[in-house]
Formats: sequence, C-alpha cells, structure tokens
Amino acid sequence: MARQTRRSFLRDAAVGGAGLLVLSSSRPARSFAANAKANVAIVGVGGRGKWYVDVIPRQANVVALCDVNDSKATAAYKALPDVPKFHDFRVLLDKQKDIEGVIVAAPDHIHAIASVAAMRAGKHIFCEKPLTGGVHEARVVREVAAKCNVVTRMGNQGSASAQFRRGVELVEDGAIGEIREAYVWCEGGGPDRKEPPQGTQPVPDYLKWDLWLGPNKDRPFHPQWLSWNAWREFGTGLNGNRGSHSGYLNFYALKIIELWQAEPASKPRIEVTAESSGINRLSFPRWEVVHFEIPARGALPPVTIHWVNGRGAAEWRKKIEDQMGRQLDWGDAGEKKWKDYEGGLLIGFKGRIYAKGSNSGIELLPAEQFEGVDLTPQRLAPSPGMPEPEWLGAIRGEKVRVMSPFSVAGPYTEMMLLGNVATQFDAELEYDPLEGKIVNNAEADALLRRPCREGWSL
Repeated sequence: MARQTRRSFLRDAAVGGAGLLVLSSSRPARSFAANAKANVAIVGVGGRGKWYVDVIPRQANVVALCDVNDSKATAAYKALPDVPKFHDFRVLLDKQKDIEGVIVAAPDHIHAIASVAAMRAGKHIFCEKPLTGGVHEARVVREVAAKCNVVTRMGNQGSASAQFRRGVELVEDGAIGEIREAYVWCEGGGPDRKEPPQGTQPVPDYLKWDLWLGPNKDRPFHPQWLSWNAWREFGTGLNGNRGSHSGYLNFYALKIIELWQAEPASKPRIEVTAESSGINRLSFPRWEVVHFEIPARGALPPVTIHWVNGRGAAEWRKKIEDQMGRQLDWGDAGEKKWKDYEGGLLIGFKGRIYAKGSNSGIELLPAEQFEGVDLTPQRLAPSPGMPEPEWLGAIRGEKVRVMSPFSVAGPYTEMMLLGNVATQFDAELEYDPLEGKIVNNAEADALLRRPCREGWSL
C-alpha cells in the first residue's frame, strides 16, 4: 500500500487517544447467542501456556492444542486429552477449520510469526507479552491486525485491572499535575552470557527442533538454547518480560501512542540512550538503564522515561527510592520479599503514581496528600479483572473495553524493545515512530529487523 494510505488506515484503526474508549470494531466470525463460547486454539501449552489450558476451558471451547515439545506439553495434554494436538501451528491453521480465536503463548521469537499467520487466516488473536521479539515485528503485527480487522489483545494482565483504569483517569484529570519524568524498573538484570552453547547433542525424541527454531537460523541442537530468554536471538530479556507489564500505564496514560498518529510534517522523534554493564550482542547485560526522551504530544509536555533493570544500577535504584519516599523491597534489600522488584512510577508536579503488581494496582504518593481518593474507575468501562474475558467478550460482539489491543500494544512494544537495541550501542539513537526507523545510525536501524529463514517469512 502507498505510505499515506497505510498511515491513514492505521490512524483510523488505532486509539484516537489513550484516554478514549477502546471498543472492538471487529465483526465476530459468527453470531453468538447469549453465553455462547468461542472456539479457541492454544499455541504453546507448556510453561506459561499451561495457564491458558487451565483457565480458558471455563470461558471458551478449546478445540486445538499446539506445542513442539511433547515433554513440556505433557500436563496440558493430560488436562485436555480429547482435544486435537499439533506440533506445527501452520498445519493447525490449515487443518482445524472450526477455530475462531488463537492464543499464542510460545517463546518470544514465535509470537509475531504465529500471530500474523493466525490473523491472516481470519482468526482473532491473543498474544502473550511481549507482543513480539523485535521492533519491526511489532509494526508488522499492528499493520496486519488493522488490515484483517480481528479482535486483538496482548497478555499484559495488569492492564485489565480496575486500578489501571483509575490510574489513567487520574493522570488525565491532572491529579498529580504535569508529568515530565517516569520510571519503569525490574530487579533481575540479564544473564550476560559471553559465548553461545558449545558442541552438539542429539535432539531429544520429544522435541521438534526445527519447529522450535521457527524463523531463526538453523543450527545443531544444544539444550542451552532452550533457555531462550537468555539469548537476544530468541528472547527479549526482562525488558520484554517485565517491561511489557510495568511500563504500560506510563505509555497509555501519557498518550505516547499519539506519536504513531502524528502528521508527517511534525517529524516526531524518540531519543534513546543506554547505560549498562557492557555491550553484549549475544545476550543481555547484567544491568542496564535506558532513557527514552519522548517529545510533546499535543498539550502534553515532553517526558523522560527511565527503564532501570538489574542490581548493578544502584544509583538509579536510589533515585527511584528517593521519589518513592522509602526503601523498596528489591529481593536483595528491604524485607527481601520481592514486593517492589518491578514497577512503574509517574512523577507529577503535584504527586506521584506508583503502578505495582504488573500494573494491576496503584498507590498515590505522598499517601497523606491523597487520603480518601477513590481508586475505582469513574469514567472508563468496568474491568473484568483479567485480559482473557476482555478478548473473548469482544469476539462475542460485546461492548468490552480492550485495554491492550495491538493498535496500542504494538507501538508500546516498539518503544520498549528499542531499549534492547540501545544497549548494543554507546550512542544516542533517534527513532522515527511514523516510519519505524532509527534515522541517525544505520547499524542500529538494521537491528530493528530480525531475519527469517525460508518458510517462515512474516
């Protein structure tokens, strides 16, 4: 499509502003009677996917399961013994004709390719966070979702909560004043692996190794690759794993989505710089601090968002605690119960909002200043409490507020995963959200795209 045409329909399909009501505009594949259930397939049923095997049958008909690792999928297969099983999601989409929605809970490097295949097959899609494994993939997934007109949802659970909605309202209402700085953090850091797995081992009988690799290049089997989130080629580190949760309120409430909807003449740029324990292009640094300089959006002023990850970023941990007015429970400090090991913080001229529990709850600070403030939503649609009912309700044609559709989750994923590019350079990167390009560094721009081997192209 022509560039302007693509931008026009994406703008129309996306949220007009983060504070507006987001309803599914998609038409369900069939008409649903009251309390009728949709037919859902689950791709990736070991690990996180087992959660969906346990909860989705209460809300929908699970008509197919797919996993490349029969060993990890054992519990899921026992739970739903009569449901058809597949190894290849492409075969599943081709052969299982009664599917209306697909849940993707496979490793990060499979998210985009499976989501795109499902949407192009006309299926509604729920994809676990992070939405994709790379920046450009997030853009492709958003574009395909807009073109296919299906119901979409990223699985950042906290965004389905009532207090997330209330946090959005309070920012919009100016409860904490003008916001020019925000934080997102996680305590864990990265594994900082220095070399790839050495040697080869026989592929276990229970594993479809070629399918596990998916779009990534072929290589001999080694079990260390299966720890996929340790490797940039397969995972997104804690940036994708926790940042997808903890920074979403910042993005949503501050209407950063508007940069993706701006007029071309405005030439919006997001400037990104990183500090870290050291550049590692194979794995993720032991600690990292990424700074996102966000330009003004309409009447909203510029804002700087700091992503702080890992125990080595002690100086920045102290800055967060200073803003919180207390020592945080990081797991290695305080009560060591991990109560504050991840979070988000919006800093206003009149107060602060601490988003905790993967954005599922908020605190207004200082507490005495906001005593008595109601934390239940006043304007936004009621919350079902979890993201799956949002998505399934929208599939049934209900007027459900989908808080993390791909039209918003896509741009947010683009922004956060820019951090994984920035930690590979000792330089400021300038990102054009309209064009999806790093405009001042060709080498960094090339890293926005992850190569796909033959047979797996997006």
